[in-house]
This record gives sequence, C-alpha cells and structure tokens, in this order.
Amino acid sequence: SFEPKLSVCTKNLVDKVEVRIRDNGPGIPKDVINKIFNPFFTTKPTGKGTGLGLSLSYDIVVKEHNGEIKVESEDGNFTEFIIRIPKVVSKP
Repeated sequence: SFEPKLSVCTKNLVDKVEVRIRDNGPGIPKDVINKIFNPFFTTKPTGKGTGLGLSLSYDIVVKEHNGEIKVESEDGNFTEFIIRIPKVVSKP
C-alpha cells in the first residue's frame, strides 16, 4: 500500500538560501519534465487544470528574485524541486 510522503529541507548557503521539496510519488515522465515550467502546460484533463502553477512559480523565483528553480525526478520513486534564492537581491 502506498503511503504518500512530503519532505521540505532548507539550507543556508554562502550567498543563497536553498529549499528542497520532495515527494515519494510516481515521478515525472522524461518526455514531460522539460515542459512543466511552460505556461498552460498541463497533464490534467481539459477543464481540470490551467497549467499556470509552475509557470508562475518559475517567474516569481527566477525573474522576480533572480533565483533558480530546478526539478529532479526518478520514475516510480520521487520528484524533488530545488529552489535557490539569493540572500541579497540586486536592483536593476
């Protein structure tokens, strides 16, 4: 029987803060993983998702905070999102 688990880990790096969010779900298929941050991309049925959640998250982390967001996934085992945000944000 499947028991869902979610873990969150933070790390204080030299010039950044790192947050890792990991689950023990089925993972993200390799043919999909490169598309998940695209606006309006969804694997849900029509009318069940807008495909904006990860796209907006990417824009906030990367464009607004000069950070980075990455995903690692293994079929049948896990998905982990790694978010790194600078401690000091430089103004344009």
